[in-house]
Amino acid sequence: MSRLSRADPALRDPQARARATALLLAVVVLWPLAVLAEFRPWALFGAGQGQVMAGFLLSFWPPERSPAFLGLLLQATLETLAIATAGMALAALIAVPLSLATTQALSISRLGPGRGRAWREGLRFVLRLVQTVLRGVPELVWALVFVRALGLGPAAGVLALALTYGGMLAKVYAEILESGDTRPARSLLEAGSGRLAALGYGLLPGAAQELASYTVYRWECAVRASVVMGFVGAGGLGQLMDQSMKMLSGGEASSILLMFLALVLLADALSAALRRVLA
Repeated sequence: MSRLSRADPALRDPQARARATALLLAVVVLWPLAVLAEFRPWALFGAGQGQVMAGFLLSFWPPERSPAFLGLLLQATLETLAIATAGMALAALIAVPLSLATTQALSISRLGPGRGRAWREGLRFVLRLVQTVLRGVPELVWALVFVRALGLGPAAGVLALALTYGGMLAKVYAEILESGDTRPARSLLEAGSGRLAALGYGLLPGAAQELASYTVYRWECAVRASVVMGFVGAGGLGQLMDQSMKMLSGGEASSILLMFLALVLLADALSAALRRVLA
């Protein structure tokens, strides 16, 4: 069979050379990046590393189940959910107007050479720049700023999520609305309909599932981000995890990780339920 493959060009893979070239380019590009990042996975298998890692992992078992700690864990979990949910609500208040203003499918000025098209295009550019600035600054940096201004506590995490996720949601909402069939919305605008009516009847019916799924996914990301921000004093599970790790309490850390896993599963179930409702 191999001789036949070499003899008959029709049996050869026509993309073999392209795949080999892409693989070579990937190695050429990724190798210096791995060196720059000091990526040395073989260090995990050095002398004594296995015992150190095994001892660290064994300290996570069994999970802490004392009533006092479980009370603190429940309080921190509710605080994390509150941070993520309130931050997402404020982010949506920022994102929805920004996405509607920058969605080209809802642009009345693009229907023809009407008056004011130039300044509307300029305004749309400025609003896209605002989105870039909001999502370009990591929520952890915003959290450090707000912790300095407001002090330790969940308020800093809420505001940090609102700003960063507001920019993210605005960009992706606009892209989702523009990626579907925009002809119904355009027809409504050409007939004299308002932007909100064109959105509700022309764009949302085809984009509702994807918008809901992405929003729930971002809420899940907000839960994770609120945990990370807890390490800089924004409260929630992250602050409790920071305390447990500083006290070298692996059992407490294990319980916190299990609770965090339960929150991720909850987000998955919520996303699936919303998709069924909007189907």
